[in-house]
Amino acid sequence: MTTTTLSPSTFPNLDPATGEVIAEIKGASSEEVRDAIARARKAQAAWAALGFQKRAELLLQAAAALLERKREFAELITREMGKPVKDAEREVEGWAGGMKNTMKEVEEALAPKILTGKDCESHVVREPLGVVAAITPWNFPIGMPLELLPPALATGNTVVFKPSELVPLSGEKLAELMNEFLPADVLVLIQGRGDVGAELVAGDVDMIGFVGSRDTGKAIMKSASGRLKRLVLELGGKDPLVVFGDADLDAAADCAVLHALRNTGQVCCSVERIFVADEVAERFQDLVVEKAKAWKHGSGFEDGVKMGPMVSAQQREKVRVQVEEAKAGGAKVLLGGDMPEGDGWFYPATVLSELSPELSINHQETFGPVITLSRFSGNEDEAVQLANDTPYGLGANVYTADLELGRRIALQIRAGTVGINRYLNAAPGAPWTGARESGFGFIGSVDGHKQFTIPKTISFPK
Repeated sequence: MTTTTLSPSTFPNLDPATGEVIAEIKGASSEEVRDAIARARKAQAAWAALGFQKRAELLLQAAAALLERKREFAELITREMGKPVKDAEREVEGWAGGMKNTMKEVEEALAPKILTGKDCESHVVREPLGVVAAITPWNFPIGMPLELLPPALATGNTVVFKPSELVPLSGEKLAELMNEFLPADVLVLIQGRGDVGAELVAGDVDMIGFVGSRDTGKAIMKSASGRLKRLVLELGGKDPLVVFGDADLDAAADCAVLHALRNTGQVCCSVERIFVADEVAERFQDLVVEKAKAWKHGSGFEDGVKMGPMVSAQQREKVRVQVEEAKAGGAKVLLGGDMPEGDGWFYPATVLSELSPELSINHQETFGPVITLSRFSGNEDEAVQLANDTPYGLGANVYTADLELGRRIALQIRAGTVGINRYLNAAPGAPWTGARESGFGFIGSVDGHKQFTIPKTISFPK
């Protein structure tokens, strides 16, 4: 990730439902990036010295204020990236409402340990790394920052925060709210496109927390290698759903449709590849199409809309190209598959079947509202092979009445999180991990929060 000297510049923040300009955003210059890091560096020692309990108290106050203003934040999310406003409210509620649990986990992560040996007693404590660069995506404009900022801050680090250039106002509003409670320069906001992110990564930071694309994650890793900066990278996925012949087809179809289409398919752990046993393929296909028909698209402020627009013209074009290639390659369109006319970057719920294995839609992340149906023999080994035929490894889902079979499949699939007869969402406290090229390190959980610290061992004579 190479950088050049950045000059002050502006970029448009666009409403994806209309294409209209919401605001012109000023991107940071190289000098402003360096200044942001320096300010965070200067504030870090005093912030760490406050101690965990005081830091947690301030972060919980910020979360409570965010919950009180959830509708205000939700409306901004909908305007900037398009998701239905009720979904945006749930996003704010879910992450802000989980702050108490996050603080309990961080407290456990920071708890010192005492180890005894033959001739010494060792105390293992955890210290903050220093300054964390947090770079977050546009698909959950409040949720993803709240995956990185609270554990980074609660463990005693200061943070320079760059939200996605597609949701700059949501990031700005969140930073402003949190800074109502935090000491000066503990959380410093900068705005900008990828070149600003590259400048931040290359700057005098001690750790980078990033949620976004695999390609950008690799570039960040390369840039960070010069000083061996600590990394947490949560990247993309091409998650499979495997449906065996004995599965509850209605439940499996519900999972397929909801988790392929929610947030207009713009979720890193969307269901992107579905493999159905031959014996139930026709029935399953009918169920999926019928359920997908209910997913009306439109403005996120309209009643009855389940899918808003895609976040940008570029993202929609990526989906269009994959679908058109599939159609040209013989795929059968069971629903949707054509861009609607009019303003905004809308794309309809689309269901494809009879997909040739070599098609890019089977291998490259789609990140759009497309359901792909492929058949397999129902054989366990074939199911594992198909599920693992990807460089990604974020999540997977398996449906079968044979729970032992489901467990065997889950253990063989190379993914960080697997759901059996349910979507892959895990119980509170579980880490969110990307296997293979879906991530480096992980976020959430006691162990995940420890990654924002470094252990120090102090030994005494016994």
